[in-house]
Amino acid sequence: MNDTPSNVVDQIQTARKKIVAELSKTIVGQHDVIEQLLVSLLAGGHCLITGPPGLAKTLLVRSVAQVFHLQFSRIQFTPDLMPVDIVGTEILEESTDGHRRMNFVKGPVFANVILADEINRTPPKTQAAMLEAMQEHQVTAAGTRYVLPEPFFVLATQNPIEMEGTYPLPEAQLDRFLFNVKIDYLPAADELEVVLRTTSSQPETIQPLFSAEDVLQFQQSVREVPIASPIAEYAVRLTQTTRPGREESPDFVNEWVGWGAGTRASQTLVLGAKARALLSGRAHVQTEDIIALTHPTLRHRVLPTYKAEAEGVTIEQIIDKLIETVPKP
Repeated sequence: MNDTPSNVVDQIQTARKKIVAELSKTIVGQHDVIEQLLVSLLAGGHCLITGPPGLAKTLLVRSVAQVFHLQFSRIQFTPDLMPVDIVGTEILEESTDGHRRMNFVKGPVFANVILADEINRTPPKTQAAMLEAMQEHQVTAAGTRYVLPEPFFVLATQNPIEMEGTYPLPEAQLDRFLFNVKIDYLPAADELEVVLRTTSSQPETIQPLFSAEDVLQFQQSVREVPIASPIAEYAVRLTQTTRPGREESPDFVNEWVGWGAGTRASQTLVLGAKARALLSGRAHVQTEDIIALTHPTLRHRVLPTYKAEAEGVTIEQIIDKLIETVPKP
């Protein structure tokens, strides 16, 4: 993308309007969720989507993939799922000349957009294979490394209601997700619109607007967005204040937080804020961009104490108090 910064801003803001218009053909409401997914995609990160079943998470992810003309793959994680089921495996094949050789058959992880449905229902060994793909953008099979297509974007869902038969994601894997996007029930008016649409006619077809190359160019443009030092310092202070036991830690953090966020949270806030700024039609980051992304950035990186849980203090309340406490630039 060789455009000037102002042209890049106009291009991405126009792209956002087109994307929202296309997604509105199949998705009703969920504006914050859509924004966070787009920010994550432009920032080149993965998303963990937490919410009850039946809220069209699969439809949303597939629709985003269609808008960007990206290859979509859905993996249903189950207790008996093995690494080869997602990575792929080698099979013995006989060629036309009569010789036999091992050929690698790619698994469903070889796509641009992966919906990892109920990722916490699969054993740690399979989770580890997914972790390598997310972190390294490559997989290993029979000692050979295979590079995954770019862009590579994982959207993993987990059901917060049914915990029986699940394998909680380790903190190391949770930290690999750029955001934890919380999806909730629709307001009555939006739910009525969904019911009327889905019971009266076939949904409209989403038209692809961009290519994989466009996405990679957008991601490069995001990294070139400037950020003022005070705003970057504010993002770092937000992250550092989540860590208990420090001299400057407020009392509520020492009481309610057992484990704080690491440096990757600061990086996420800054990079995500750059993407949000471009999507909002600005060539610079504002404090509001940092604040808007604080909840999805920290809700899976901050571990509440037993005292917080006993007192009924939620992670959302802790983050709200954090935003109120840390001085803004």
